[in-house]
Amino acid sequence: MPSFSAELPHDHAKPERIGVLITNLGTPDAPTTAATRRYLAEFLADPRVIELPRWIWRIILHGVILRTRPSRSARAYTEVWTPEGSPLLIHSNAIARGLERRWQERHPNRVAVALGMRYGRPSIADALHELRRLGAGERILALPLYPHYSGATVGSTFDRITQVLRRWRRVPAFRFVDHYHDHPLWIEAIAESIRKSRLEGKPPDRLLFSFHGLPKRYLDAGDPYHCECHKTARLVAERLGLESDTWQVAFQSRVGRGEWLRPWTDEVLRRWGEKGIDRVDVICPGFAADCLETLEEIALRERDAFLSHGGGELRYIPALNADGIHIEALGQLVESAIPDWLATSRSDPQALAASLDRARTLGAKS
Repeated sequence: MPSFSAELPHDHAKPERIGVLITNLGTPDAPTTAATRRYLAEFLADPRVIELPRWIWRIILHGVILRTRPSRSARAYTEVWTPEGSPLLIHSNAIARGLERRWQERHPNRVAVALGMRYGRPSIADALHELRRLGAGERILALPLYPHYSGATVGSTFDRITQVLRRWRRVPAFRFVDHYHDHPLWIEAIAESIRKSRLEGKPPDRLLFSFHGLPKRYLDAGDPYHCECHKTARLVAERLGLESDTWQVAFQSRVGRGEWLRPWTDEVLRRWGEKGIDRVDVICPGFAADCLETLEEIALRERDAFLSHGGGELRYIPALNADGIHIEALGQLVESAIPDWLATSRSDPQALAASLDRARTLGAKS
């Protein structure tokens, strides 16, 4: 017989809380080869990430990739690791705590927040169990920190959440934010971060919107990621009143030999450098929190490549992280998805006391 996780004792006098699960990709526990190998083994084993026949991919993954790539990745993580740990985890935690403070101010004791990583720790399973421990296990909304939908990110997150929830005896009411690439307040947050950057120095000659790459065959199979990235860039450019020849979209972080979405960030920056373009700003709107791909790949490696090819200055515009306008955008995004839950959440002390009395007459202990 299948076994289901035991429920915590129900407290009839405890206010009903709404659970908000914040998720992000994940990070190794440390910038070491061993920790990076564990992380990559979990990440690259996901069939949503690598859509190849499992038996073929297992041979490649364990026979080649996990023997060579972890040491290179660990060296890259060392470049951005802080005394407090992984930048991605630090910023993701700050976002979750910022949202928690926002809702505590506006909806006291009505919303509980937990952070879970798709790969690594804290896990999605840990975060879901934390919500249940906090009395927020009956109504849960998941917010993956991916503005643009892709099966490799948002789809994989959905898979993992539902994999955990289907083992719960009491399955919660569940809602899921699958993208927010064109949410007006989020678009304004991106635009405002660009405005602030331009106040700190001379206006750039070019602005590059760099998004994480994706195999082209995923686009051909119907993944909307490519289109959503272009829409984000267009809406931000319109908000800023940018001329069409001053900005461009490109895709970074490609791996392997297959065809990936074009144009590629590294090629665009090298070409701009060779043309003698003096100042370039790069922003990565697809990353809610700064991480290896923004801090090491763009702010360090691609900056050096641009300069070495003749470019003058490359400024990386940081991710929104826990900036106030970002927290407000995400907060409104969640609230727009659960207005009925916020309106009906049981929190009145007298009603809770009456509920407890009724429960005790039926034999409940709490």
